[in-house]
Amino acid sequence: MWPSALLPAAAVLYPPPASVFVTAMSVVSFASLASAGLSELRGEHMAYSKFWHVVSGQQKPSAGAGGPLLSSRDGMLLAYVPALLAAAASFALPGAVEGLRAQILASALAIHFLKRVLEVLFIHRYSGNMPLNTALPISSSYLLSTITMIYAQHLTVGLPDPSTDLLYIGVLLFVVGIAGNFYHHYLLSQLRKGGDGDKEYKIPRGGLFELVTCPHYLFEITGFFGFAMISQTVYALAMASGTAGYLIGRSFATRRWYKSKFEEFPASIKALVPYIL
Repeated sequence: MWPSALLPAAAVLYPPPASVFVTAMSVVSFASLASAGLSELRGEHMAYSKFWHVVSGQQKPSAGAGGPLLSSRDGMLLAYVPALLAAAASFALPGAVEGLRAQILASALAIHFLKRVLEVLFIHRYSGNMPLNTALPISSSYLLSTITMIYAQHLTVGLPDPSTDLLYIGVLLFVVGIAGNFYHHYLLSQLRKGGDGDKEYKIPRGGLFELVTCPHYLFEITGFFGFAMISQTVYALAMASGTAGYLIGRSFATRRWYKSKFEEFPASIKALVPYIL
C-alpha cells in the first residue's frame, strides 16, 4: 500500500513491492547513477570513455591495476550480451513474464540490448581498449538492472493497476527513443569513415547535432522513460530517473570536451535539450 503522503503516485505507479531486494535496488540504482552523473560533471570519467584520458589528464588504460585489457568492442559486447540473454531467457522461465505489460517490457528490454549489440558489431567505431575490471561491473550492472526490472514487474501480478494506464504512451516513447538513439549513433559513426583506425575527432553534424551535443543521450533518456511508463513500477522509474541524471552529467562533460578541443565549436549548441539545457 502507498503511504498517505504518496497517494497521488498511485495514479501512475503500482504499489511498492513487499520486497527488500527490489526496494534496495531502486534506491541503489538511482543513487549510483546520479552519483556517476555528478562525477562526470566533476571530470571524473569511467575508463571506457574517450574523456577518461583526454579531459581528466589520466593515462590511457593499460594492463595491470585494471586487470587484463580487452578491445573496446569486446568490452562493450561483454557489457551488453548478458543483459540481452537475460531478457530473452525470461520468456522461457515459467511464470516470469505474465500478462501483456510484462511481455511488452521484457520484449522492449531485449530489443534495447539487441540494438546495442548490433551497434557494437556494425555501427560504432572503436580505437582503444577497456580494462576487464571496467567491463565486468558495467556488465553486471546491466544484467542486474534487467533482471530486477522484469522481477519487479512480476511482483505486480495480482496488485491493483494504476488508475492511469501509461502502457501505450510508454511503447511510443520507447520506439521514438530507440529510433532516435540509433539514428544519431549512425551519424556519429560516419565521422570516422576510415574505420576503427580513424582516431580523428570531429564536430558531429546532422539531425539534432545541429542543436545539442548529445541528442543520442536525449533519445536514450526518452527510451528509459518509455520503460518506466510501460512498467509503471517504482524500480523502473528509479532507473529512468537515475539514467537521466547520469546522461545529463555526461552530456555536459561532452559539451565541455568539444569546447576545449575545437575553437570553432558553436556556442549556441546546448548539451542535451535544444535551446534549454
